[in-house]
Amino acid sequence: MPEMTSHQKKISIVLGTRPEAIKLAPVILALEKDSDLESHVCITAQHREMLDENLAVFGIKADTDLDLMQADQRLDELVSSAIRAIGRCLSTEKPDLVLIQGDTITAFAAALAAFYNGIPVGHVEAGLRSGNMRAPWPEEMNRVLASRLSALHFAPTQLNRDNLLKEGIPANRIFVTGNTIVDALFLALEQTKNHPPVIPGLTEEILESWQNCPVVLITGHRRENFGAGFERICQAVRMLSEKFNDVAFVYPVHLNPNVRNPVLKILSGRPNIHLIDPVSYLPFVRLLNASTLILTDSGGIQEEAPSLGKPVLVMRDTTERPEGVKAGCAKLVGTDTETIVSEVSVLLSDSESYQGMAMKHNLYGDGRAAIQIINHCRQFLKI
Repeated sequence: MPEMTSHQKKISIVLGTRPEAIKLAPVILALEKDSDLESHVCITAQHREMLDENLAVFGIKADTDLDLMQADQRLDELVSSAIRAIGRCLSTEKPDLVLIQGDTITAFAAALAAFYNGIPVGHVEAGLRSGNMRAPWPEEMNRVLASRLSALHFAPTQLNRDNLLKEGIPANRIFVTGNTIVDALFLALEQTKNHPPVIPGLTEEILESWQNCPVVLITGHRRENFGAGFERICQAVRMLSEKFNDVAFVYPVHLNPNVRNPVLKILSGRPNIHLIDPVSYLPFVRLLNASTLILTDSGGIQEEAPSLGKPVLVMRDTTERPEGVKAGCAKLVGTDTETIVSEVSVLLSDSESYQGMAMKHNLYGDGRAAIQIINHCRQFLKI
């Protein structure tokens, strides 16, 4: 972090998870280029290994590492420790503005800590709503409360802006910027094209063989799917692998035991199912670009895939990103085994149905969201 000059304003960026690292990286990089602003990056390390790996992809180092995660930590324990630790950090650093992203425990705790310290908050990826406080859980609650605590709202789409307006957020505090995930995706694509990254767990021979066969990329980690939901998902993937012997199924398996245990129990041993450890962003973008379709319960992939023309089947009953569903490039399939098998089978066997979903869509911005966010921050700080 360069030495701060007398006329500079300080912005603290607080993050803790892999998605936050990816989505805030373009903002941090844009902020570091602005001579009128000093950046301060504070991490909670909610996702320790995955956070560090993905910050390193973009050459970003934390200024403050709170390292809050503990084994078997309850959500209420994490929230309370995060509020205390972030609050102490902000009272020491005294930033003029705090930036948070999305719907994580870190984002909510940082917004509340900043509020208690009298520091305005800018919410990146504001206004996403599923309309159901229990799904995704606890993310819907986190982002709703973060909105009540924020002074600036950087909404990816017009629909997100409309959601905020319905909740009484002043129109002059809402800015439609696109989503920074598109900025990060474009940066990563350039790197992967110039220097294809190694994907741990997959040989180059396997990757080359995928040029001649369909590839289904699977991701899943949602708490509301723990237990029976994940078992149904895994049963569906196994049935699909048996039905389509010529299709490769690749699953970077989340580290949470609630995910890994059913995945390893049900999906191990199939020759066309590749179970690998979670990968950092560059290898993941290579996987995403090589895939034929995506089966996921994640949020960010619903934004990345349309930019690459990849159909997305969302293993949830609701989504806070309905733009993809309305555009026809994403479809909600829930966690019912038969539904998942049926919907994936259609896309793998019916070229017309596949092409109907495989159109590229610029739903979430043009890759310049970070620059717009920094410009709005400058105006707010009267620079």
